[in-house]
Amino acid sequence: MKEFKLNTIPKIDSGLKTPEDLYFEKFSETILEKTTHKEPKTISLFRKRKTIIMMVAAVLVLALTIPVFMNHANHSEEIDTETLENYLSYQSNVNQYDLINALDEEDINNIKPNIALEDNTIEELLISNNNLENYILE
Repeated sequence: MKEFKLNTIPKIDSGLKTPEDLYFEKFSETILEKTTHKEPKTISLFRKRKTIIMMVAAVLVLALTIPVFMNHANHSEEIDTETLENYLSYQSNVNQYDLINALDEEDINNIKPNIALEDNTIEELLISNNNLENYILE
């Protein structure tokens, strides 16, 4: 191995040099100029959250108006025939003879039964039901 002497071997340049024109004296001034703070834009909370407030208002309006429209739709002025039949058959004391006496001939003619019974279905119903006397009497 070769002996190494620091004083005798020529030194290698590092390649880094300091600037000569008072760089370090003006360094702090140039950094302060670059880092001066500009005033940030101020945005109010109402303006920033305006869309959120509008969405909440729209949801509240819908939540309040939907039940009103649903109640209005449910209160129709006409009575369903099924509801009327159920009421007459289960809730009232009106029997068939009272209904016959209350109806005119026009009312009876206007009633159009939509039940189409064939003879076979009537016979099967009569065979399966033991209480034939009620059907004969009525």
